[in-house]
Amino acid sequence: MRRQALTAPTTSVSPAGQPSGDWGTVQRLLPYLWRYRWRVGIALSFMLAAKFSNVGVPLLLKRLVDALDLKPGDPQALLVVPFGLLLAYGGLRLTTSLFTELRELIFAKATEGTARRLSLQVFEHLHALSLRFHLERQTGGMTRDIERGTRAVHSLISYSLYSILPTVIEVVLVLTLLAVQFDAWFAGITLGALVVYVIFTIIVTEWRTQFRRQLNELDSVAHTKAIDSLLNYETVKYFNNEHFEASRYDESLEKLRRAQLKSQTTLSLLNTGQQLIIATALVLMLWRATAGVVEGRMTLGDLVMVNGFMIQLYIPLNFLGVLYREIKQSLTDIEKMFRLLDREREVADAPGAQPLQVSGGAVRFEDVHFAYEPARPILHGVSFEIPAGKKVAVVGPSGSGKSTLARLLYRFYDVQQGAIRIDGQEIRQVTQSSLRRSIGIVPQDTVLFNDTVAYNIGYGRTGASQVEIEAAARAAHIHDFIAATPAGYETRVGERGLKLSGGEKQRVAIARTLLKNPPILIFDEATSALDSNNERAIQAELEAVGQDKTVLVIAHRLSTVTDAHEILVMDAGRIVERGRHDELLAQGGRYAEMWRLQSQ
Repeated sequence: MRRQALTAPTTSVSPAGQPSGDWGTVQRLLPYLWRYRWRVGIALSFMLAAKFSNVGVPLLLKRLVDALDLKPGDPQALLVVPFGLLLAYGGLRLTTSLFTELRELIFAKATEGTARRLSLQVFEHLHALSLRFHLERQTGGMTRDIERGTRAVHSLISYSLYSILPTVIEVVLVLTLLAVQFDAWFAGITLGALVVYVIFTIIVTEWRTQFRRQLNELDSVAHTKAIDSLLNYETVKYFNNEHFEASRYDESLEKLRRAQLKSQTTLSLLNTGQQLIIATALVLMLWRATAGVVEGRMTLGDLVMVNGFMIQLYIPLNFLGVLYREIKQSLTDIEKMFRLLDREREVADAPGAQPLQVSGGAVRFEDVHFAYEPARPILHGVSFEIPAGKKVAVVGPSGSGKSTLARLLYRFYDVQQGAIRIDGQEIRQVTQSSLRRSIGIVPQDTVLFNDTVAYNIGYGRTGASQVEIEAAARAAHIHDFIAATPAGYETRVGERGLKLSGGEKQRVAIARTLLKNPPILIFDEATSALDSNNERAIQAELEAVGQDKTVLVIAHRLSTVTDAHEILVMDAGRIVERGRHDELLAQGGRYAEMWRLQSQ
């Protein structure tokens, strides 16, 4: 039940069906807040109470000043300090702060919960996108967009609920009081100034948005270059290109600096114009109030009240430009995050897809055609079968399409023509989760999490005990190495496992797959990074593990596949030879030539 509570509202179906623009972004965000509607209502009640208290402060201050307006020698001078009014004034100040804090406290759960659910939905959606998306993405820029989008949820809710809406309520209350208490001129001057102020702010801020957008894009570019360079630290060192990388990063920072200066210049222009409008309105209001006091139509308390109202009203308006800009930017950042959610899944479960039911684990490729790009076909009508409990090996030169077979079997991509079946079930008709749960792979290029050895091995079956993790490590002939390290299984492997050698990483990957223990195994150059002694030992272990399992072996070293039930020789996306080891040698074809070259 708790897992379901974290799922996102069903507001997005496809990019074409989504509302666009700022209002469209708000519409998409509202369902996330609707879950906390009672908290929103309570928070708004506290906000109204805070504003009524705040507006009451100048009114009480007027009465306090008028109560102190006594002539020298007046008998009431002995009671000049109106304790009741002073206590009420202090109470109103305290009440304003109290209601404001209660509002923020009540609404904090809604804000944090909305940000959490949206971030979780984006995270889950990114994992659901195809391998093609993740091969093309720029990690630094994408993570920056997600970070800004998450922060933007907080900013948008905070600025709109805590700043814009309260200011609008206070403006309405103040205009009403000024019109009722005095004359229409006070309300007219205030309203006119507000209209000019808002129009000026919106026009200038809209003009500045282009510079802000450019600033964010340059920030993402600089961040992407920095992350990419640090992830490829070893490559930078190999080619002695530290200065080159620093120059590229500095070039991005210089563009970013210019954009920041342009943004700051236009911000100063906005602030100066706002202050001019506010100062003009204040002078006009105080001039009229002063004239009223001189003419006897108003008291000193009235003058103080008008001044208090103006100060209370224009202090939040001072930040209107910043608030409007931040809200616009927050909407832009949230929209970018929604765009990630709008990326359609290239590989998705078919409607009504059922879990894969594995009885024996027989795998069959039927006339499979596939291309990563339409102009560059990879596989041309590939057909073969791996009987249940048997091992089939695929060999051939690099680029012949061997690893593509593993990606298609895992359903990282869907075939354009043909079908792949497991125990007679077409893999596009079953759930991806059940399919991948039934397959284990030892990839050629092993990438580990920046965590402990135990975590990386245990990732094969989350929740496995330490005993099971160590048993898998022993089977992969890496237990002794791990036990010899000072931290043992708590040894951290570093970013992408760079603290381990290639052979050690590959043995961790083997242990991880052995722990998963699925009915179908894929070994994609599983021992390519191992020395001869360890290769023989692990090869024997892999053969033992592969007993009674369906195994697809992708190999360059032919010596590792001589016992295969069938060997497929691929070239340019086609199977050019097939048979057992002895049969292929006897044919004297491509396989025999590869064997001869490797034997030499």
